[in-house]
Amino acid sequence: MEPLHRIRTALLALLAVTVFGTVGYLLLGFTLMEAAYQTVTTVSTVGFREVRPLSPAAEVFTMGLIVVGVGTVLYNLGVVLEAVTEGHLRHNLEERRMTKDIAALRGHVIICGYGRVGRTASDFLRSTGEQVVVVDTDPARFTELDPTVARLVGDVTRDEVLLAAGLAHARAVVVCLESDADTVYCTLSARALRPDVVIVARARTAGSKTKLELAGANRAVNPQRLGGRRLAAFALQPDVAEFLDVVMHEDTLDWRIQQVPVAAGSELVGATVWQCRVRTGALPLAVRRAPRAPLEANPDGTVVLPAGSVLVVLGTQEELATLSQLAAGDPGDRVRNKV
Repeated sequence: MEPLHRIRTALLALLAVTVFGTVGYLLLGFTLMEAAYQTVTTVSTVGFREVRPLSPAAEVFTMGLIVVGVGTVLYNLGVVLEAVTEGHLRHNLEERRMTKDIAALRGHVIICGYGRVGRTASDFLRSTGEQVVVVDTDPARFTELDPTVARLVGDVTRDEVLLAAGLAHARAVVVCLESDADTVYCTLSARALRPDVVIVARARTAGSKTKLELAGANRAVNPQRLGGRRLAAFALQPDVAEFLDVVMHEDTLDWRIQQVPVAAGSELVGATVWQCRVRTGALPLAVRRAPRAPLEANPDGTVVLPAGSVLVVLGTQEELATLSQLAAGDPGDRVRNKV
C-alpha cells in the first residue's frame, strides 16, 4: 500500500472512531459538545475528567471506545512517523508535483533513457530553450539532473509510462535505451499512441537502423557511425565541418540553421523562395514541398511554397523569428524547429 494511501486510510479510521464515539455519547444523553469533548479526551488518552457522571452503560461504552480509539491513534502515529522518517511522504509529494508539471507541458520533448546519449540530447535541447521530460528505469541516474527538469521513473516500453510522460502533447520523442530491442519496442508503442509525433531513435548497430525506421522512427541515428563520419570530415574538410558544427551547436552566435514549416493560411503560402528571402533576409538552404517529399537543396528562387512545406534556412535570430511568424499564419505563434 502506498504511504499516502496508508495515511489517508489511517485518518479516515480516526475520523470514523471520533464520529462513532460522539454519536454513542449523544445516545447516552450527552449534549453534542459534551459528547465530542468526551470522545476526544478518551481516544487521545488525555482523560482530564468525565463531563458528567457515567452510567454503567456509559462506562462499558467508554471502555470499548478506549480499546478501539487508542489503537487507532497509535496506528495513525506509526503511519505518519514511518512516512516522515523513511522519506515516503516527501517522495510521494514530489512525484505528485512532478506529475502535475508534466501534465501541464505542451510541445516538449520526451527523452527515453538517461544514459550518455540521453544526457547529451537533454543538455542540448535545454540549452536551446526546449522543455524536456526525462524517463529512465533507474532513479540513480537523475542524481546530477537539474531539479527543475521534469523526470519520470518507469519503463518506457509500457504505454502508461509514455502517456504519463505527456506523449499526447509532446513535440518529439528521443529513444536511446540500452538495447535495440527495447528501442524498437518503445518506438512501436510511441508510434501507435501518437501517429503524428516525431520519433528519433538511437541505433546501437548498423543493422538495427532499418528495423527502427520500419517500427516508426522518423530518423534512426547510430552515434558511433555519425561520430566517425564527423571525425573524417574534420580531417578532410575542416572548414566545412567547423562551420556546420558551429552553426548547429554554438549558442553564442546570432545566426543559425532552422527549419520553418509553412502552415495553411500563412502569408507564405503561394510565395516563392526568393520572396521569402527578400521579405526576411534569411537564406533558404533547402525546401521540402510535402511531408514525404525529398529535400531540395539550394532551391531555385521561383519555387512556390505550398501549405505544409518546410523551409530550411540560415539567418540571424531576428530574421528567423520574422520568417517563423509569417510561416505560422498567426502573428503570435512563432514556431521554432531547430535541426
